Amino acid sequence: MGRSKQTGIYPEPDGSYSVDARCCGQRIRRRGFDGYTQASEYLIGQKAAIRAVYRDGDRIDMTLEQGAIRLLQDKLDRGMPSVATDAFMLKPLVEMLGSLTLRDISNDTLAPFIERRRAQGMKAKTINNALTVVNRICNLAATSWRLPNGLTWLASAPKVDLLELDDQRPPRPITWAEQARLMPHLPEHLQRMALFVLNTGTRDDVPCSLEWSWEVPVKLSSELTVSVFVVPRRHVKGRKQERIVVCNSVAQEIIESQRGRHSDRVFTWCRKTKPDSTTVPKHQPVSRMSNTAWQRARKDAGLDGLHVHDLRHTVGMRLRHAGVSERTQDDILWHSKKDMTSHYSVAQIREIYDALELISRESEQGETLNLLALMRRHQMKVFTQNSPRQRKTA
Repeated sequence: MGRSKQTGIYPEPDGSYSVDARCCGQRIRRRGFDGYTQASEYLIGQKAAIRAVYRDGDRIDMTLEQGAIRLLQDKLDRGMPSVATDAFMLKPLVEMLGSLTLRDISNDTLAPFIERRRAQGMKAKTINNALTVVNRICNLAATSWRLPNGLTWLASAPKVDLLELDDQRPPRPITWAEQARLMPHLPEHLQRMALFVLNTGTRDDVPCSLEWSWEVPVKLSSELTVSVFVVPRRHVKGRKQERIVVCNSVAQEIIESQRGRHSDRVFTWCRKTKPDSTTVPKHQPVSRMSNTAWQRARKDAGLDGLHVHDLRHTVGMRLRHAGVSERTQDDILWHSKKDMTSHYSVAQIREIYDALELISRESEQGETLNLLALMRRHQMKVFTQNSPRQRKTA
């Protein structure tokens, strides 16, 4: 008696059916079938199409989900850290349009995804990140990925247009006076982290992940030794190469105050204990800076809408005002340039240190703002920003 059902068809908890099978070395995968019969007909058709590739040299239709799996697998095999970011961007796309064939990808077929993401409150830049990955999949399918008969997955790559970035929030650098207002309202651990960012120019995720094992003492002179942190590329935006964080005098004082609090992480927090308590404070790593404590502090300081990332914009503004060269600014702010090196001499580190010393305190000229900063302040007044609710963390 023959088998009554095909292998490769599976029932899902929600009552639908999915297909996950192989034919001639090709994986056939699709979800969301209303019934077993529909899934079976799809599987039979796909197997016939794959066999036709071997027999007639035809192209079979590959889906967006198959392209996503191939892209992520290739990146995993190459050890590329960006695989995690791509997987995050592709997950909602594949859940909605995973069965869409690559040759049917267009502005029109992706419009429902864009509309849904906008309805979920996603900004144009976030949506564009996902669309960029789709374009990458299509380009690889048309140039590199090949079927068993030697043909590429696609004869030509469809192109999806990116959205206009018309909903971006303008940067909001702060003045020295605003910095002085903000700091007393921050809890001690966030105050140290904010000052570290304002004196090194890092993104806020760097102090959250900073480890003692990354520290390298560098002797700049007979009387001056500074801490330089070599940040692995998995913690660097773009993840192309490792970067360095050079501590000026203010950042160095903060680093020294953190020693001995935690075996691995530099920046930590702990719950306050009563003065007469014998409990030893237990320091824990800080998972994020933009938490409820940050939001409460900015409100109390009269700086509603200030983002942690604006501290980095502040560093850029202060470096420009101090007359620091563009090349040194790029080294400090980790701006990617083709001629940037991953190897730094002591002289280069000294140059970065001296530049950061220029912004360690307010200049004798007093408070100044360049024209660009003034324009951004005006933009912030007319820009309505509904910040997403943050999950409460330490």
